[in-house]
Amino acid sequence: MTYISAQPQLASSWDDICYPVNPVWLADLLPEYDIMATDRQQLIVGQPDRGRKTIFGIQSADYSIIPNAAIRDVVNELLDDYTLQIKHTTTGEFSISIILPEELSIGGEKLHKSLILTNSYNGKTPFSVQGQTLTSVADHNTLPGSSMFRTVCQNGLVGWADPFLKVSAYQQWLKQWSAGKEKARTANIPKGKNLSAQPGSEIRKIHHGKLTIDIFQERLRAMLAYHIKLKPTLTADIYEHFHNTAIKKADEGLLKTLPIPVQLAKQAQERLRLEERILSSDPSYWLMYNAVNYALFTARSSLTLNDRYKLDERVFHHLAARSYA
Repeated sequence: MTYISAQPQLASSWDDICYPVNPVWLADLLPEYDIMATDRQQLIVGQPDRGRKTIFGIQSADYSIIPNAAIRDVVNELLDDYTLQIKHTTTGEFSISIILPEELSIGGEKLHKSLILTNSYNGKTPFSVQGQTLTSVADHNTLPGSSMFRTVCQNGLVGWADPFLKVSAYQQWLKQWSAGKEKARTANIPKGKNLSAQPGSEIRKIHHGKLTIDIFQERLRAMLAYHIKLKPTLTADIYEHFHNTAIKKADEGLLKTLPIPVQLAKQAQERLRLEERILSSDPSYWLMYNAVNYALFTARSSLTLNDRYKLDERVFHHLAARSYA
């Protein structure tokens, strides 16, 4: 079944996404009916802009809503100095970038350290921090994911290579991936000495059953406190490599080979040319990756935000494999 088409909207205030959201039970709404579909009993109802009530989804009886207001309260408790960039849809999906003052230079561009949180009221995009859900099993060998924010195109970039300890280990995995094993999710990367036991790029559905706001905020507080202290990890090295890898004549048709819809590829091509002019720069893998990221998270599409992040990860690995070939 095709999902409803939506275009991510940009916001810079918590007020835009911290509107009332509550469960409405079908039995209360339809008291004169016997409801046989017992696996779906509660409607998730919100009031964007405090206006007309919107039904975002129908969930099971033990499903617990994660209100954006609960996320906001934890972020404000831990951080005083940050900038907010939010991409959200009318279908009730949210990508929240917490942009921190700490900077990192990539080819002369200043990127900011950030935290990327996802959430949804329709159940299509699981709650995650840097791509890790609350149900991710802690492991001392796991490298937690990072993220950076690029001001030029307002891109939030997830650290897709962070599960690897060394560039050489990542390159070795890329050879297997590009040899035809890309059908396997990157979450199933074999464990090894140079790999994290549980990749930070793994996105799994959070189990909402019996989740209270207090438990959620306690876990979120611990996750954010840990991520705030982290230094940029391996992905930053890959970004620098992308910047130093020019797009050659043999790469001119590369955008058409990337695992994204044709229309998004066309929009990415337009964005790439625009950034070349804005930055007075020759085309590079860095600009191409950012152009695709921009298209993915600004275009109208039936893709959910979760789908867009999955494609962003695949494009990152695809470009990395090509650039190291």
